[in-house]
Amino acid sequence: MLPQLSHAEILRYSRHLLIPEVGLEGQRKLKAASVLVIGTGGLGSPVSLYLAAAGVGRIGLVDYDVVDYSNLQRQVIHGTASLGKLKVESARDRMLDINPDIHVEVYNEPFTSANAMRIAQDYDIIIDGTDNFPTRYLSNDVAVLLGKPNIYGSIYRFDGQASVFDARRGPCYRCLFPEPPPPGLVPTCAEGGVLGVLPGTIGTIQATEALKLILGIGEPLIGRLLLFNALDMSFEYVRLRKNPNCKICGPNPEVTELIDYEAFCGVPGHDHDVGSVGGGWDIEAKELAARLKNGGNLRLIDVREPHELQISRIEGAELIPLGQLAARLSELDSAQEMVVFCKSGSRSARALELLVGAGFRKVKNLKGGINAWAREVDPTQPVY
Repeated sequence: MLPQLSHAEILRYSRHLLIPEVGLEGQRKLKAASVLVIGTGGLGSPVSLYLAAAGVGRIGLVDYDVVDYSNLQRQVIHGTASLGKLKVESARDRMLDINPDIHVEVYNEPFTSANAMRIAQDYDIIIDGTDNFPTRYLSNDVAVLLGKPNIYGSIYRFDGQASVFDARRGPCYRCLFPEPPPPGLVPTCAEGGVLGVLPGTIGTIQATEALKLILGIGEPLIGRLLLFNALDMSFEYVRLRKNPNCKICGPNPEVTELIDYEAFCGVPGHDHDVGSVGGGWDIEAKELAARLKNGGNLRLIDVREPHELQISRIEGAELIPLGQLAARLSELDSAQEMVVFCKSGSRSARALELLVGAGFRKVKNLKGGINAWAREVDPTQPVY
């Protein structure tokens, strides 16, 4: 039986109640529904805000990060007063401020194979608001194994994608992407940037799809991939078909339980920059500064993009963007000691892997990148 609405709720949702496709019964469906939002960042912010405002009765939030200054350009559920606060708590407080009549459950932990089924099993819909491939495959597989819809969104610079993957009625994420891209091929928003309003556009679309599924109205994005470009304000659609050989939703599935998704994708299952290579391949910012001050014969290679030099730079460093490095190996001397760096260590970690694979041994990765240099050595340089 659907829950009743109080007089206050009827007033709150009056604009919904006036829509024939929603009405009183539809609003009661929203109150009875439960949605799990994985990630409370760029996409999770508008998703969570609008689900709360719409009156979805129970919303789960999964994240394990804290609010950082660089988040505020696009993660609109958080504010300056929330800096340093757990994202799930910051998001919950804002959602309950918008609508105190809903229930918000928080999971301050990474979404992993060990806890995903436990967290997701009691929710009607899963919304993926993350920015990494291991969690995308994990959220898809959880949804398929539990028989739930998975609302997908992706953003990068000016481009966004959205779809609804529901293996009971159409293709799943693995039907579209059977295998993840090679590690490092697709940059994250932390590496390539994102227009601040873009996650608002895609996240609102994800929230819209959730409401449509709950209400049983319209045509959801099942079997369709929406492609959005903000520069020319274009919306295009790609028709998707179920893959009869899909490893999880096909007639003879190979994946019947959750796997190690970090190993499967070859990258960490989080949205942060790696910062460190480990295994003795790192050099700390202060150690690098000391060696340079003592006249160390080090060659500094900056693997960022040219426009990033306008933000910060280390004197004497040579710019070889990561995408050009493989073609310019002949410019480097394997007998000379080198230090590669980027913004915060992720791209330079891949550069080091490329160099070591090509036979270079006298090479180090600046741990934490030029941002660590700015924090620990040269405070005149900004952190970004």
